[in-house]
Amino acid sequence: MTALDASTDSTTRGGGTAAQNGAGATVADRAPKRPISPERIAASLTLTALVVLGIVAVQDVGISIPAMVQSWGNAENFMARVGGLTFPAPGDLAWLIALTVGLVLVGTLLAAVLSVPIAYLAASNTTPANGWRAAARFIGVLTRALPDVVLAMAFVLMFSLGTLPGILAIGIHSIGMISKMFADAIEQIDEGPRLAIRAAGGSKLQEFTAGILPQVLPSWVATVLHRNDINLRGSVVLGYVGVAGLGLEMSYAFKSLNYGKGLGIALVIFLLCIAMEVVSSLVRGAMLGEQKHTRSWMDRLLHPRLSARTAAASTARPAWATSPQTAVRRPWTAQRVRHAIAGVVAVLVVIGSVVVSQINWMDLFTFWAKLPEVAARFWPPSFGNYDASAMFEAMRQTVAIALAATVLTLLPSLLLGSLAARNVAPNSGARGTARLLLVGIRGIPELILAIVLVVITGLGAQAGVIALAIGGIGLLGKLIADSFEEVDRGPERALRAVGATRLQTYTAATVPQGMQALIGHSFYMLDTNIRAATILGIVGGGGVGYYLLNASQGSRYETVTAIVLMIFATVLVVEGLAMWMRKVFR
Repeated sequence: MTALDASTDSTTRGGGTAAQNGAGATVADRAPKRPISPERIAASLTLTALVVLGIVAVQDVGISIPAMVQSWGNAENFMARVGGLTFPAPGDLAWLIALTVGLVLVGTLLAAVLSVPIAYLAASNTTPANGWRAAARFIGVLTRALPDVVLAMAFVLMFSLGTLPGILAIGIHSIGMISKMFADAIEQIDEGPRLAIRAAGGSKLQEFTAGILPQVLPSWVATVLHRNDINLRGSVVLGYVGVAGLGLEMSYAFKSLNYGKGLGIALVIFLLCIAMEVVSSLVRGAMLGEQKHTRSWMDRLLHPRLSARTAAASTARPAWATSPQTAVRRPWTAQRVRHAIAGVVAVLVVIGSVVVSQINWMDLFTFWAKLPEVAARFWPPSFGNYDASAMFEAMRQTVAIALAATVLTLLPSLLLGSLAARNVAPNSGARGTARLLLVGIRGIPELILAIVLVVITGLGAQAGVIALAIGGIGLLGKLIADSFEEVDRGPERALRAVGATRLQTYTAATVPQGMQALIGHSFYMLDTNIRAATILGIVGGGGVGYYLLNASQGSRYETVTAIVLMIFATVLVVEGLAMWMRKVFR
C-alpha cells in the first residue's frame, strides 16, 4: 500500500480528515513501509544508467547555442539564395495534396485492419496460448523495427512506381504501433461482459463483437487517428525513394537546388498536418464525445465541454431503448441522422482515397514473379565494402543520437504535458496554450526540421539530435497529458481535502499514478527516435542512415538488410527493457 492509499483508506474509514484524526500526523507518517524488491532496485539502476548515458551523449554531440547563433549567417545566406517561396500550380498542388492524403489514409486503414487479429492474439486475456502471444508480439516488434523507407525501397522494386509501394510501406510499418496499442486496450477491458457472454454460450466471435469491441472502440479510433497524423508527416521521407505525393515533389525540388519550391512544399506539408489534426479532432468529437482519454485541446475547442445537465441527459437511457420491441423501431432522431450522415461521409472518404491513390491492382497479381529476384537482392545480408567495426560504430552513434534526443525531450515534454492536462493545469488558458504548442510542434515533420538545421549547423549528429528532440516534445508531451488526465482522481481529491497545494497534489498523486505510463511513453520515444535517427541520417543527420542512403542509392540491398537487422536487434532490446520496466514499476 502506498502513502496515498493509506491516506484514502484512513479518510474513508474514519469519516474525517487528517486534521480530525490527529494533529500533526502526516500522510507519510501513517503509511507502512513497503520493502523494495531487488528487481525494482535493478530496474531503477538501469533507468538511471540510461539517463546518464543520454546526458553523456548530449555532451558528446556538443550542442552549443552560442555556436548555433554564430552559424545563423549560414541560414541567412541560404535564405538569400532561396529568394522566396514558390509553389506548384494550384491544380497540381491540389492533386498532390489529395494524392498524399489518400495514400496515407489507405495505408493507415490497411494497418488497422491487419492489426485487429494480431492484437487479439497479443493480448494476454484473449490469446489462445502463450506461443500465439509471443508470435503476435514478435510481429509487432518486427514491423516497428522495419523503417517504412526501407519497406518502400523493396516495394518500389516489386511494383510499378506510384502510390502502392507507399501504401504497403505505411501499412506494414504502422502495424507495429497500432497492434501494440490495440492489444494494450484489450488487456485493460472490464472482463465482466465477455465472461457473461461466454457463460451464456456465446462464441468467440460474439465475445469479441459484443464484449470486447464496444469497450475498446474509443481507444482504437483515437489510436488510428493518431497514427494517421504520424504517417502524414512520415510520408515526406517516402518521397526520397520514389513514392508519389508531396514528398516526392519536395525531393525533386531540393535535388535540383530549387530551394524556394522545396521550402514552399514543406510549408504546405506543415499546414496539411495542422489541418489533419483539426479533422481528427472533429471525428473524435463526433464519435467519442466526452471520452476523456481521446479529447485534445482542439477537441475541446471544436466540441465545448457539455454542461452537467446536458451530460446527464446524454447518458440517460432514451425512450426507444426501454424494450426490444421499441428498439427495433428506433426513430430517426436528429442525432441518429447526423450519425448516419457521418458514417456515409466516412465511407465516401475511404472510397475517394482509394480512387485518388490510383492503385494498379494488377501489381498485386504480377509481383509474385518478381519476388524471388527481389529477395535474392536483399539476402543474404552483408556489409559489403564497409568495415564491420565502422558499421557497428555508426549504429552506436545512431543509438547515442536517439538517447540524447530522448533525454533532451523529457523535461520540456513533462512540463508542457503537465500543463496540457486538465487535472494539472492551473487554468484553461494555460492548458489551451500548452495544447496549442504541442500540436504546432507535432505538425513539423522531423525530416524538414533536420534539413533546416543542417543548413544552420552543418552536417553531423547535432542537427539530428535537435530535430528529434524538438519533434519528440510534441509527441511525448501529448502522451503525457493524456496519461495524466486518465489517472484516478480520488487520490488527488483526498490530498486537496487535507490542504495540499496544487504542486503537492501533482508530485504525490498525479505523477506516482502516471509513472508507469511515463516510463512506457519514454521508452516508446526512444524506440521511435532510434528508427527516426536512421532516417535523418539520409539528410546528413549522422549515424547509420548515411550508410543506408549510400547502400540504397548504389543498389547494394544486401547491405540495407544488414543495417535493418542491426536496427531490429536494437529495437528488440529496447522493447524488452520497456516491458520489464512497466512490469516492475506497475
